[in-house]
Amino acid sequence: MVGELRPKLARVPGISLFLQNVQDVRLGGRLSGAQYQYTLVDANLDELTQWAPRVLEKLRSLPQLRDVNTDQQTNGLRLDVTVDRDTASRLGITPQAIDETLYDAFGQRQVATMYTQLNQYRVVLEVKPEFQVNPSQVQMLYVRTPSGGQVPLSALAKVTEAPTALSVNHQGQFPAVTISFNLAPDTALGQAVTAIDRATRDIGLPASARGSFQGTAQAFQQSLASEPFLIAFALVAVYIVLGVLYESYVHPITILSTLPSAGVGALLALLAVNTEFSIIALIGIILLIGIVKKNAIMMIDFAIEAERDQGLSTIEAIYKACLLRFRPILMTTLAALLGGVPLAIGHGAGAELRQPLGITIVGGLLFSQMLTLFTTPVIYVALDRFTRRKGTHPVPAMQPAT
Repeated sequence: MVGELRPKLARVPGISLFLQNVQDVRLGGRLSGAQYQYTLVDANLDELTQWAPRVLEKLRSLPQLRDVNTDQQTNGLRLDVTVDRDTASRLGITPQAIDETLYDAFGQRQVATMYTQLNQYRVVLEVKPEFQVNPSQVQMLYVRTPSGGQVPLSALAKVTEAPTALSVNHQGQFPAVTISFNLAPDTALGQAVTAIDRATRDIGLPASARGSFQGTAQAFQQSLASEPFLIAFALVAVYIVLGVLYESYVHPITILSTLPSAGVGALLALLAVNTEFSIIALIGIILLIGIVKKNAIMMIDFAIEAERDQGLSTIEAIYKACLLRFRPILMTTLAALLGGVPLAIGHGAGAELRQPLGITIVGGLLFSQMLTLFTTPVIYVALDRFTRRKGTHPVPAMQPAT
């Protein structure tokens, strides 16, 4: 809907309107004209005022962004009163006297209070409203000398107009300008972040002006940095639990060897349906770590028991495990896979949040099921031969016939 309204509202004269979705959970407390924010911070306000419009113009040229706007307001005007101190000194006029004169005229100085039986009224000193319209009328003021005479302000000071900021925003203790943006259709936030970093490098942004993402974009960067550690810690936890369960350093590796195929299948499924790798998709991959490894567990459990109790060789034991455990493996995989299909193909309110979860589950289970039925026995036999050659895995003893 935003995409449909944007070109129609752009034709409305006199306004610049920016639309954004209202989020149930808003990351970052900074209000802006778009969903994502990029903030420039510089201790030098003049340098920030000079470079912020350049960054804004560069970001507006990026095809990955839409509705690029800024909170910088530099269209104000100010009057600079430059006092000729030599002339004022010869006339005995101090800078404080000039300042008091300007404040009397335009500062709304309270000079008295009138009390009545029911109320009180403050008396405010200022020039008439018709003398507050034109900046040039400032030079019509007169400054009183110590001797009681009056000297026109134009003889003591030069009044000039200059542009100024209506407000100066800060982040921490430094002046800051926030540039807001939305994403173009079929553009992921990661692509936009990469494009913005490249654009700021191309225009030669000085080192003193530091740019950083805020709000949702900042949360995305933080989550992206922690994703590898999250997956690594999950794998370490699974390895420790399986190592304690099998009392072996090798069998957990065989089970964990099924996980890469699940991750590859999930990513291929996301690419096939043109869906970005979001936090929800990452949760789906974490779920696959718990679902996919049960195929190897079911085969290895049977193979170890067959080697120990029936005296079968490694190849015979894993071959028999593949035959007898094929049906329960297929049943459990199909149950989990079919449970994720409604999430992947569902529509309606909130479906876009659940779809990445279903797509990763379905794609990961399909791809891993086709591979792990063949790769798990091969890895199991290869690691068993390696450990026997190293002398760390004794051959199971034959049980006497009864």
